[in-house]
Amino acid sequence: MTSYAAAGVDIEAGERAVELMKEKVARATRPEVVTEASGFAGLFDASALLRYRRPLLASSTDGVGTKVMIAQALGKHDTIGIDLVGMVVDDLVVCGAEPLFMTDYVACGKVVPERVAEIVGGVAEGCRLAGCALVGGETAEHPGAMDPDEYDLAGAATGVVEADRLLGPHRVREGDVVLGLASSGVHSNGYSLVRHVVRTAELSLSAELPELSRTLGEELLEPTRIYSLDCLELARTVDVHAYAHITGGGIANNLSRSLPDHLNAVLDRSSWTPPPIFEVLAGHGKVPQAEMDNTFNLGVGFCAVVAPDAVDTALAALAARNLPTWVMGEIVPGEGVASYR
Repeated sequence: MTSYAAAGVDIEAGERAVELMKEKVARATRPEVVTEASGFAGLFDASALLRYRRPLLASSTDGVGTKVMIAQALGKHDTIGIDLVGMVVDDLVVCGAEPLFMTDYVACGKVVPERVAEIVGGVAEGCRLAGCALVGGETAEHPGAMDPDEYDLAGAATGVVEADRLLGPHRVREGDVVLGLASSGVHSNGYSLVRHVVRTAELSLSAELPELSRTLGEELLEPTRIYSLDCLELARTVDVHAYAHITGGGIANNLSRSLPDHLNAVLDRSSWTPPPIFEVLAGHGKVPQAEMDNTFNLGVGFCAVVAPDAVDTALAALAARNLPTWVMGEIVPGEGVASYR
C-alpha cells in the first residue's frame, strides 16, 4: 500500500524529534517571547521596541556550509547548531544591533529523532549564548534528495539598534585603532578547502598531530565563538565606531566592508600568532599565505574599530569577559581597503 512512510517520510519520527528538543529550546528564550503561539509561527512582543526613539530592525540569514560534513563524519551533532547561531547573529552585531530572535531550518535525508534533537539543541545553546530567543523552526525530511545520514541547516535572525547608535563606516575616523578579537579556531568558513587538504594530504580526522592538543577532527569541529554579548557590552562601555565579522574571505576582505572609501586599515601581522590548526592546514595542504589570508580567519573572529582614547578601556573590558583581544592595526588615509604592513 502506498503511503508517505513508504515514500521515505516518517511523520512520527518528526514528532518524536520535537518532543526531544523541547526542553533545550525552552532555555533559549527572552521575556518578549509570547508562549501562547499558534504552533505555526513564533511570536515576539514588539512593544519592547517602544523604549527606542527610532528603532532600526536588522536581519541576517546564513548556514554552516560543509562543516556539517565534519560533524556527520564524527557522529557528533550537538555543536554544529552553535556554529549556525554564530554565523547569523554576529552579522547583526556588526551594526550594533542586539539579536532578538532566531528561527532555524534543518533538512535531512532521514529524521533520526535523537540526531535532530542534538542539532537543534546546539542551536538553542547558541541562542542562549547570544542572548536571543529561538522562536521556531522547521525540520524537513528529503528522502531521495539526501542520503539518510546527510543533513544541512540554515537560520535567520532579527535584531534591533537605535538609529543614532548605528555602527559602521560612517563613524570610522583617521587615527582610529583596529582591535583583533580572538577566534575559537576555524569557525565555519573555508571548510571546502579544509576538506580538500584533509583528503589530498590523506589525513585522518582521528589523527593526533604534534601541533594540536586533541585530534584533528575535534579541532575542526570546535564551535564558532559567539561575540554578540561581548560586542554589545563593549559598545555600551567605550566609543566603538565599527565592527567586522571575520567570515568567508578572511580578515582584510571583511574589514574592508566596514571602512569608508577614503580610509584604509593597516594591519600588523606580527601582532598575533594564528592558532596551530592554521599551520597544520597550510603545511599539509601546501596552501600559500595569500590563499590562507583570503579563506580563513587565522585566529581573528571579529575586529573592532575604536577611538584611540578607548583602546585601554576596551582591552580591559574584553579581558574581563575572557575574550583575548589585542591592537592589530590603525586607520589611515586611503581608498577603503584593509591590508598588512
